[in-house]
Amino acid sequence: MKRLAITLCVICYAVLTNAQVTPYKQPTLAPEIWTESDLMQPAELASVINDPHAAKPLIYNIGVTENIEGAIKLGAASEKGNLKLLRNALSKVPVSATVVVYCGCCPFAKCPNIRPAFTLLKDMGFINAKLLNLSTNLKTDWINKGYPLAKK
Repeated sequence: MKRLAITLCVICYAVLTNAQVTPYKQPTLAPEIWTESDLMQPAELASVINDPHAAKPLIYNIGVTENIEGAIKLGAASEKGNLKLLRNALSKVPVSATVVVYCGCCPFAKCPNIRPAFTLLKDMGFINAKLLNLSTNLKTDWINKGYPLAKK
C-alpha cells in the first residue's frame, strides 16, 4: 500500500510540474564472451563421440552435472581451485587442440561456471576452444535427446 501511495505521489508531482518521469529499465546483462562460431551444437558433439573414426576433442565438464561420454570432470569452474585444475590440465595441451567445455547446470545467462572457464581458454590462446551449446541445461539439451553419457 505504501508503494502505491509513493507511486501516486510521483505521478501527481510529474503531472503538476510537467516533469518527465523516466520509466525503470531492466539492467542489461554483459555481452557474452563467446561468439556463435565458439559454440558447438550438442548434435555435432554427439555425432563425433559416436563416430569411431572421428578425431575426438578434449571435453571438460566444468560444472556439477553428469559426465558426457569422454569428458573429464573438473568441478565447478566458479571455484578457484577447480579453475586452477582446468588451467593445469590445459597447460599440457597444444593451443591448436579442439577443446570443448560444458556445464549444463542452468541456462547460460545464469551459469556461474562457463564464463570463467571459457575466458581461461581464450586467455591461454586456444584457437579451437568451443563451448557446448547447452543453452537450457544438460538434461534438456543432451540427456533428453539420448546423447551419450559416461558409463557409471
